[in-house]
Amino acid sequence: MATRLWQARSVIVIAQEVLDALESGRAVVALESTIIAHGLPYPENEGLAARLEEKVREYGAVPATIAVLAGKACIGLDAQELECLASPESNVKKAGASDLCVAMAKGGDAATTVSGTSALAALAGIRFFATGCIGGVHPGDDFDVSADLLSLSREPLAVVSAGPKAILDLPRTMEALESLSVLVLGYGTDELPGFYSRESGISLEHRVDTPEIAARALDMRWNAMEQGGALIANPEPEDVALPMATVAAWIAEAASAAKRDGATGKALTPYLLQFLAKTSGGSAVETNCALALSNARVAAEIAVAHSNLRRG
Repeated sequence: MATRLWQARSVIVIAQEVLDALESGRAVVALESTIIAHGLPYPENEGLAARLEEKVREYGAVPATIAVLAGKACIGLDAQELECLASPESNVKKAGASDLCVAMAKGGDAATTVSGTSALAALAGIRFFATGCIGGVHPGDDFDVSADLLSLSREPLAVVSAGPKAILDLPRTMEALESLSVLVLGYGTDELPGFYSRESGISLEHRVDTPEIAARALDMRWNAMEQGGALIANPEPEDVALPMATVAAWIAEAASAAKRDGATGKALTPYLLQFLAKTSGGSAVETNCALALSNARVAAEIAVAHSNLRRG
């Protein structure tokens, strides 16, 4: 098991490597565990978990995959723990920010979602987080809004993703982000990525093209303006991106099947991802893996640039 030290707040334990990096001002990138336990089929999920950590290291930062294990909020997992989360026999539950205390009180295991990972990363002092996509406003229901958006507004960290989930109402999700004063930066793009597609038809107000500019903007936001989080919208690599019209057709089919089968709430996203993986003949899984790795790279590059900026 990974070597960990209890933090003073006593609610999280941090792997020694991550703690050393934080104390010395080195770049650290948080990684969620839901993509391992619920986002991809086995064994692709296990392989991706290791590759995400390798990608963060390759670009100069320390990876910190986050999960609740045996009732402890763990910042930084070892290979055995990642393997356990990926196992089809694990039956690990999902934990958003509001679920963490219950999972910990019961002494159980839980894979952290974007909101859960953001909350724990912020407690540990981590400012950068790479994920595949974020939640948002679901079609047809203004009150069905993911806790990811509130976490983005509240926590002082940057979430690098390929945009909101393709199953969402993207225009209303962007409106919600604006209402919550979440900064959205297009990384090398003027258009919000559509998760599986590079396009969404939604223009972005702000674009940055280098890690250094992104780091300066974020440092100004957090340290000079004392403002909350930011979404770094990073388009998936062109060679694996899927046509927007094709994805839209798959999403419509998947949503109809989910309604038929009664998949709702936290079960909806895993259901839709599994449906898309099957319908796409595996291409959706390939795209999902590629964009997650691309986001890990970008998060590491910006985290290193920010670390260099802070250390002068």
